[in-house]
Amino acid sequence: MLIGLVSHGWNIFKYPLYLSDEGIYMEQAWSVLREGKLAPYTYFYDHAPFGWMVIAGWVALIPGQFNSLGFPVNIGRVLMVLVHVACVFLMFEIVRRYSRSVPAAFLATFFFNVSPLAVYFQRMVLLDNLMVFWVLLGLYILARKDGRVVTAMGAGLAFGLALVTKENALFLLPGFGYLLHRSIVEQGNRRFSASFWWFAVGSPVALYMLYAEIKNELLPAGLDFNLASPPADHVSLLYTIWWQLHRTASGGQGTMFNTLLHQSWLFKDKYLLLAGTAATVGTLALSLNERRREVPMLGTALLAIGYGFYLTRSVLLDFYVAPLVPLLTLNIGLLYGRITRYAKPAAVALLTACLCAMPLSYPHGYLVAWDFTGTKLLLADQYRLPQTNMQNLQVKWIREHVPPNSRLIIDDDIWVALREGHPNFPYAQSHFKAASDPDIRDKFFHRDWHNVDYVVMSNKMRDALERNNEGWILEAIDQHGEEVWRIDRGDVHLSVIKINNSSE
Repeated sequence: MLIGLVSHGWNIFKYPLYLSDEGIYMEQAWSVLREGKLAPYTYFYDHAPFGWMVIAGWVALIPGQFNSLGFPVNIGRVLMVLVHVACVFLMFEIVRRYSRSVPAAFLATFFFNVSPLAVYFQRMVLLDNLMVFWVLLGLYILARKDGRVVTAMGAGLAFGLALVTKENALFLLPGFGYLLHRSIVEQGNRRFSASFWWFAVGSPVALYMLYAEIKNELLPAGLDFNLASPPADHVSLLYTIWWQLHRTASGGQGTMFNTLLHQSWLFKDKYLLLAGTAATVGTLALSLNERRREVPMLGTALLAIGYGFYLTRSVLLDFYVAPLVPLLTLNIGLLYGRITRYAKPAAVALLTACLCAMPLSYPHGYLVAWDFTGTKLLLADQYRLPQTNMQNLQVKWIREHVPPNSRLIIDDDIWVALREGHPNFPYAQSHFKAASDPDIRDKFFHRDWHNVDYVVMSNKMRDALERNNEGWILEAIDQHGEEVWRIDRGDVHLSVIKINNSSE
């Protein structure tokens, strides 16, 4: 837990760059606290709300709330570190109980702590990280195997909360359900345990659906699920689910998976991904050959395979890989415990120390890397590189040079900073909503570049504008915009564009 606190907490406010999705979850938490709503814009059920409700509860406890640590996203990142430390405890106990090996538990949590893939995404304010906590809590409760109905019910409730935090937890159901079945199959109260598990899983989901029904937003008007004509009178939970199931990516989902795998995930940590995949295959093979003896291994293999299947079929964003990291390290830990089960303790301790030391000691491993000249060793980017200071400079320039009543189109990473800071900018609007939400696009901006004063460009925001066909915003930038501030560092580019004659 101490290793996790250091590896995830060191340089956390400077690296990585604040992500627009972090800003989205922080602005939704802001809306819960400041407006008593689930979102500052039209909430169209793109995600279940429990995750940012937890973030809002955390922020409410902190003196100064969003401004307590400077940039508003920082307070959310502190929560992510605390959640990670709790996950380290849960993972250690899960692997220790299932493998009966402390070295195996230590090895699993070590890679969970120091993998650059883990550090990069688990620092971010993401629903995926909160979902992982609830999944591991449910597995930890199951691993107790005390034969009580309330234990099965607690594990089910944890999994249900995972589902209303991030819906992709559904793909973990086969592995979770198998572990539940094997943990209660020999109990006299197994039928009660299974029934109450399902009841506890379904309760948070049912409450979410009940909320939608009370607002008359469960079903689309006229039961019209035509994806070519979205419902105009009100949003719909079931319509959004139907839309999510039919989302497609340009080039196909497999192309997205291969692109992210080779250009991002393997680049960050090919060792964990390769070792974790091999461990998952190993645990699956061993458990199928010795099913009764290797029940936990089959369960954890199913967890990783289920989520891996989701990644190959889903429209992907880079951070969707975050939940795969703990699932792979669970399999590494259980396989290691199985392989070293009959070895001498001293030999296991030495081997564990070597396996932990290797990725820390060589260049471009987990701790150090060569500089751009190839002559000097430096700490890895996650422990020394400052990136977020550029976003702080961008917000500072806006506060000093832009009138507070200006109409701005921005990315979500700085949304709360502009609403909470002094002066605040009540008319700063997300570019996603300026392009797609009728309340903002048609009623606030009237889809007219004359009603825009500034466009604040985040890193790669231009790609998002083009990908989402946000044409009228691009027209404002390309035909009527003047760049008045810019900063470039490496492959990060931020700017502020003034829209000329916007008041004519």
